[in-house]
Amino acid sequence: MGLAAEVDAKGLREVAVQIAREAADLARTLRDESVTDGAVDTKSTETDVVTAGDRAVERLVRERLARLRPGESVLGEEEGGEGALDGLRWVVDPIDGTVNYLYGFPWYSVSLAAQLDGRSVAGAVVEPVSGRVWSAAAGHGAFLDGRRLRASAADRLDLALIGTGFSYSVRRRTAQAEVLGRLLGQVRDIRRSGVASLDLCAVGAGWLDGMFEVGLNRWDWAAGALIAAEAGAELRLPEPDSTDGLGDGMIVCAAPGIAKELTAALLRADAGRV
Repeated sequence: MGLAAEVDAKGLREVAVQIAREAADLARTLRDESVTDGAVDTKSTETDVVTAGDRAVERLVRERLARLRPGESVLGEEEGGEGALDGLRWVVDPIDGTVNYLYGFPWYSVSLAAQLDGRSVAGAVVEPVSGRVWSAAAGHGAFLDGRRLRASAADRLDLALIGTGFSYSVRRRTAQAEVLGRLLGQVRDIRRSGVASLDLCAVGAGWLDGMFEVGLNRWDWAAGALIAAEAGAELRLPEPDSTDGLGDGMIVCAAPGIAKELTAALLRADAGRV
């Protein structure tokens, strides 16, 4: 029995959309009212920031889930959660793209996914500034504001537009720049938005032909990866004890026509050693 048959994936998507929309409204309101001014802390490094908005948005998501889906566990970027993957669990990134949010750069999102035994079955990614709503349910396709998504028909890596992201660690970021130097001559161009969830959605929409990034957490990709996959993109998720040469923490998402080429190019660029 498939994942979609074990749960009401479409119903879970409706819950994710409802809550993520409300959370996005709160994130935008807090930013517009400058509540984040003077209320910024750091996490892994001095460039890895967390704002009062992140915390407030995650609290709202947890409160709404407790009311609409009582008893189900939640994993969130700011407040953590149970480590076990068994059963149904919600995964929330209250503000993906916090640095963009902090600076007023209008490209960030609220991401919420439902996972069953560690695999995404429903999810929503909402952009607070534009109001765009990306969503998917396992086996039922992916949508942007009600319009069905389809990954691009790209079939040449040298004509492909690829997205990526960088670590907050100076050492890793420097190594990632070296990988880009080896990769850049093999693709049309590279884009770096600072928001992994939206990069994944962009692959699903055909706005990017592919994306890759190392070091993402589950909340960064849980909703966006499902949206891309349901739109027909091929997906390589972080995998403990991986043996394919790309390491444990690499995510690769691409249109089917370039997925193998992109993977091969990343291997040649030593992307798995970053």
